[in-house]
Amino acid sequence: MSETSANSSAPSNASAGSRPGRLGVGIISAGRVGAVLGSALRAVDHQVIGVHAVSEASRERAEALLPGVPVLDVEEIVERAELVMLAVPDDALATLVKGLADLGRWQPGQLVVHTSGRYGIGILEPARRLGAIPLALHPAMTFGGFSTDVARLTGCPMAVTAPDAVLPIAQALAVELGGEPFVLAEDARPAYHAALAHGANHLVTLVDQAVRILTAAGVEGGAATLGPLLGAALDRALTEDADSVLTGLTGPVSRGDAGTVRSHIEALEALRDDEGRGLEDVVDTYRALALATTRRVKDTRRITGAQAEDLREALAPRDDAG
Repeated sequence: MSETSANSSAPSNASAGSRPGRLGVGIISAGRVGAVLGSALRAVDHQVIGVHAVSEASRERAEALLPGVPVLDVEEIVERAELVMLAVPDDALATLVKGLADLGRWQPGQLVVHTSGRYGIGILEPARRLGAIPLALHPAMTFGGFSTDVARLTGCPMAVTAPDAVLPIAQALAVELGGEPFVLAEDARPAYHAALAHGANHLVTLVDQAVRILTAAGVEGGAATLGPLLGAALDRALTEDADSVLTGLTGPVSRGDAGTVRSHIEALEALRDDEGRGLEDVVDTYRALALATTRRVKDTRRITGAQAEDLREALAPRDDAG
């Protein structure tokens, strides 16, 4: 991070670490991401001068991951920090950046980095107009807000977006966090983030639904039952090329077995959880993903057009369902 040392207009912090290029870092806020990244920066001798934490959970997380770091208000953090890390929800980011700009709090030479996957540096424009240096850094990882997350940053891909002149600073920051930086264009970030959310978040939903089906069907230890199958499927999906994965795809849709698909729908519609409620969300997800798989296997000529049509008919909602 020594690239910043030549910028004499950056806020000074005499208490920062003695290693060259060490910075005084402020974390806004101590959510699952901010506290972990602050802890990782602290581990490489940057000084976390303050953290913003409002909720009880955030304060507990700050105490656990950033012991001894004072909990400060946002304006004090921005006033004191050479690097301000904004780890707030996406929908709160624009308001926060503009509000601080309206108050004239951003400083020339100050590094301002946000951790949103959705946004690039455009959202930091109000800070840039006051002389701050905008950086966008997004680790492609899910965070639990625990110390174990710090170790998982090692080798983690991190999307960086920054003006060309300061791109090395963003890349160096990612490396110091333990990650593997890759440059992502501003206009590519929404699609990039959609891919990660679709893959990770919806995977969790899908696995949860599969476990709920097994539980409703009377199978104990659903997660253990699914583990080997899902582990093998995920490994293949991530390590083999798309054509190989689709060629080796198993299951009724890949065979054009509309009768089996129809029986799945009927069985899912009949299931009830332990409170007597139907699994309508599971049925909807099964239909949507089976239709998506139908399109893919038809496009790759695994099944015929007639088989695909039979599958679509089997997956169509029935008026008397439930």
